[in-house]
Amino acid sequence: MNSKVDISDRFFSLAIYACIVLICIVTLYPFVYVISLSISNIGSVMRNEVLLFPKGLNLAAYKTVLTYKGIFIAYGNTLFYTVGGTLLSLLLTTTAAYPLTRKDWKFRGIATAFLAVTLWFGGGMIPFYLVMKNLHLLDSRIGILLYAAVSTFYIIIVRTYFDSIPNELVESAKIDGANDLRIFAGIILPLSKPVLAAIGLYYAISKWNSFFWEMILLNRDSLLPVQALLVRIIRDSSFDKEMQLAITSDTGVLPITIQYAAIVITSAPIILIYPFLQKHFVKGVMIGAIKS
Repeated sequence: MNSKVDISDRFFSLAIYACIVLICIVTLYPFVYVISLSISNIGSVMRNEVLLFPKGLNLAAYKTVLTYKGIFIAYGNTLFYTVGGTLLSLLLTTTAAYPLTRKDWKFRGIATAFLAVTLWFGGGMIPFYLVMKNLHLLDSRIGILLYAAVSTFYIIIVRTYFDSIPNELVESAKIDGANDLRIFAGIILPLSKPVLAAIGLYYAISKWNSFFWEMILLNRDSLLPVQALLVRIIRDSSFDKEMQLAITSDTGVLPITIQYAAIVITSAPIILIYPFLQKHFVKGVMIGAIKS
């Protein structure tokens, strides 16, 4: 009986490992292919000889992208939108979540229901655009910071974590004469670092990768983030006179190698940072869920 159980357990374990390996291959292959094609010589690229590993070594595409001044402007915009937007989002999320934990607030139930409705219903793309237009937030950095400043889902997660903090700490602070602002800044926030780190990272990655609304709300190229610029490069590498001149003057690059090099350059920072911050994702969100 035990031998049959051991055999079934081993078979199950092998099946799980096989699935994990298959998922890793499917996930990693596009990254490896993009990198390989971006650094291969143009002859191999034109003959479609690059399948997994690079053929030769040609860094001309990276040189072309990195010498394009628009990429650095876009990187600066992305850093501004990511850092500023994440800080603003954390501020709004925590200040919205804290009142929902106060049982003595008579509008707590109404506010919670109002927020919950937004999880299922939205105004739509055109009404949202019209709202941004009427508020004079088109083609402005402030508009990009505000259009996705807060997520209802993250408010609920943070509220759940705030609820897990012992109420005795809050009551003791009140007895000592602390007001709500002092309690929030001096007790609640310091005890909520894990969930704030997780939510902050989710916000930051979302803002780093965002491009759709930026392309709709922004008209000036000087305000575009790097992901929006990447979309334009993928659609047409010669959209800019400077980029077109670089392509035509350098025989060592092709439009497709320019595109793939741009993908690597724009994606590399977040890919390199993620493994060091991954533990905060799991720890912060799981703590908020388990203590609910």
